[in-house]
Amino acid sequence: MSLIHIAWRNFCHRALSSFLTTFSLALGVGLVVLVLSIYGVISEAFTRNASVGYNLVVGPKGSPLQLTLNSVFYLSQPIENLPYTEYMEFLPQDERASMVSRFGGDPKLAERDGRYAPYIAGGFAIPLALGDYFGEFRVVGTTPDFFTKLKHGPNVDEDFTFSQGRAFSNFSRESSYFEAVLGARVAKEMNVVLGEKFYPTHGDPSGQGHEQGFTIVGILDPTGTPNDRAAFVNLEGFYLMEGHAKPIERDPEENGEDLLDEAVNAEESNEEQSDTDAQNDSPTADAIATGSKSNGVPLVQNEAENSGSVADSTPDTIESQSSVEEHRVLSIPEREVTSILIRNGNIMFAPGMQNAINEGIRAQAAAPIGEINKLMNLVVGPLLTALLAITGITCAVAAVGILVSIYNSMNDRRRDIAIMRALGARRTTVTSIIIFESFQVALIGTIAGWLLAHTAIVLYSGKIEDQTGVQVGFFTTSNYEILVLPLVLGLALIAALLPAWAAYRTDVGSNLSA
Repeated sequence: MSLIHIAWRNFCHRALSSFLTTFSLALGVGLVVLVLSIYGVISEAFTRNASVGYNLVVGPKGSPLQLTLNSVFYLSQPIENLPYTEYMEFLPQDERASMVSRFGGDPKLAERDGRYAPYIAGGFAIPLALGDYFGEFRVVGTTPDFFTKLKHGPNVDEDFTFSQGRAFSNFSRESSYFEAVLGARVAKEMNVVLGEKFYPTHGDPSGQGHEQGFTIVGILDPTGTPNDRAAFVNLEGFYLMEGHAKPIERDPEENGEDLLDEAVNAEESNEEQSDTDAQNDSPTADAIATGSKSNGVPLVQNEAENSGSVADSTPDTIESQSSVEEHRVLSIPEREVTSILIRNGNIMFAPGMQNAINEGIRAQAAAPIGEINKLMNLVVGPLLTALLAITGITCAVAAVGILVSIYNSMNDRRRDIAIMRALGARRTTVTSIIIFESFQVALIGTIAGWLLAHTAIVLYSGKIEDQTGVQVGFFTTSNYEILVLPLVLGLALIAALLPAWAAYRTDVGSNLSA
């Protein structure tokens, strides 16, 4: 009969004691594995979100970590806002001229490339405007470029896809400027469907609701990124909500540009354009000229030009024209952005542009991957240390349980040990049997604990995926889990030393005659 077989017979002979010891060890190991798995999920979520599809985030001066949290994870409150002209500094001259023509602003803005446009060539700059909520989820004002130019996924090569609908457009006949796209989790938890309207609340989830609603035209497929937890709305519609227009006032930090002069110039330019349009015999031109200005703010005409002549108008086109005339886009001085997502055409230009932006007095540029790594070191690193400490304490308590269980059984087993010794068993043989018993408890308890923990993870996997975007299965493990078994077996060996020493010192004569 082998020593392992003898140890197993002893384990089964003390069934209740062995079961309780093994069960308590399994609970301890299960807790350890569960905690380490949670840490693994957190780490993977941060790593996944580090692949954001852009290399810089530009926002107001302040904490780069806070800028990353509110622009990448949609968690923290925005620092402040940047003037729209700061966003225009990333655009080439033709795009700037188009904006001045459409929105109204200082004509000088249309005469040159943006200061940082050469750094962007071949990449993109996407504005974000934050501040509102849909339930507990952040409302993000942006442009259609967010869905067409931005990529996601571990290799940053996956396009956004829609489970329903499409991306919003700058303007549509049906919804004017007020279209929205929801992340997968937002649509699921808010229980809304395509075609419904939702009304954002201002400032926080319990804030006052806006009167203007957004029509849901698309629902994203799950991406496993913070975008699953955001409601995206057309930036033009975001600006048109009450309280979102920046009051036109003199700003000493506008680098010599007077916003009041911009507004006056825009109004004069629009009046001249109206006079020119009035001379045009086209019914379409007459219709546009009629509503082409409101307090110096021009109408976005290029989205409405295809509505047809008045004579050929259908009820839908008449309603569309009425909607356009009612909602007039903000002029450039009235616009602000919370942050700008930047991807350089040549990644080698990123450090130079980041330094140039950070040397300015208004904006800062943060590298999301760097800030996420800092967050990992600042928050998750100490968390890992605490978790490993908990792991050590739990395993030590389990080892003490093994020690107490085996040691307490020694008094009942002294005669058995003496008989074995009398039959020719050596001291080392008896000692080895005690150590094997300890190993059996440790091995069975560790395996049972691992199975319990991963069963719980599988049962909760749906919620984990909804919350973090990380898919977990029964055999999904963290790198630290493989250390649990050697650690528990090592502690079991230490715990077995005292009972083994007691067995080693058992006196054969006195125990046989007792």
